[in-house]
Parts: sequence; structure tokens; C-alpha cells
Amino acid sequence: MNKYLSILLFTVLITSTSCLRYSFTGASIPAGVNTVYIPFFPDRSNSGLGDLSDRLNDALVDRFINQSKLRLASSEENADAILDGSITSYSNRPFSISGDEVASQNQVRITITASFLYTANDKPEWSKPFTGSFNFDPTNDPINGEQNAASEALKQITNNIFNDAVSNW
Repeated sequence: MNKYLSILLFTVLITSTSCLRYSFTGASIPAGVNTVYIPFFPDRSNSGLGDLSDRLNDALVDRFINQSKLRLASSEENADAILDGSITSYSNRPFSISGDEVASQNQVRITITASFLYTANDKPEWSKPFTGSFNFDPTNDPINGEQNAASEALKQITNNIFNDAVSNW
């Protein structure tokens, strides 16, 4: 009986200590990484949407700060990690054409190039493009349709960047 009690206690101890580093957001951050610097991502795509960079930066900051234990650093010098990049491509093109040769669906497609670096390292963890796209009906409020589609595409990009950054943790 004593042998079984010892095994049970050992199992409970191992199980409970292995859960201490679990994060309900799916982000487990390495020790010593407490801050992230996310500078402004300039829009080099000639999108014509004046607030595209602002919306991307707001979404990235919100995602990293609210979905992890990281705090926002005010400069690269104060940061343990740096997420940097730019918007490189934006398009709003017909995606499907109706029988009378009118676009029934347009697709907004946004590509950004980003890199993620731990300041303790010389080489980025990754540097690559991220693309998001979303379709909308251009015959029903095309201005707001494009704005909403751009927001959804940015949401996809933000999720993919966050997931790639924390998947190595």
C-alpha cells in the first residue's frame, strides 16, 4: 500500500508542477523576456487608406500586450524583444464576376514584411512576409465594405504574426 501511495503522490506532484507554466492564451514566454518594442509599421504599399498603418500597429500592440504577459517598451534599448516591419502590398480587386460582367465580390489583400528579434540575439528569430485577405460585396456600400475587409485582413495578419512569435517560445 505504501508503494502505491508513493507512486500516487509522485504522479500528482509531477502533474501539478508541469502545469505551472501553462498560459490560457497559448503564449508561454521565455524567462527574461518581459517587454516588446513594436515601432510604427509604415505603409509602403500606396494603399490610399491613410489609417492602415495605425490600425495594424494598434492591433499588434493590443494582441501582444493583452494576450501575453509582455509589457510595451518605449524604445529598442528598453526591450527584450522587437517586432518590426512594414506594409508592402495592398490590393482591392474583383474576386468574382456576375453574369452581367460586374464584380459581385472584391478581395482586399494586404501583405506585410515583419521580423521578430530577441535583443539578446544578433539574428532575428524570423523575417518573412505575412498576407491576409477578405472578400466583400462592392455593390453594397463599397467604401465601408473595403474598410471592413481591410480590418479583417489585418486581423488575420496580426494573428499569424503573434502565433509565429510565440510558437517558438
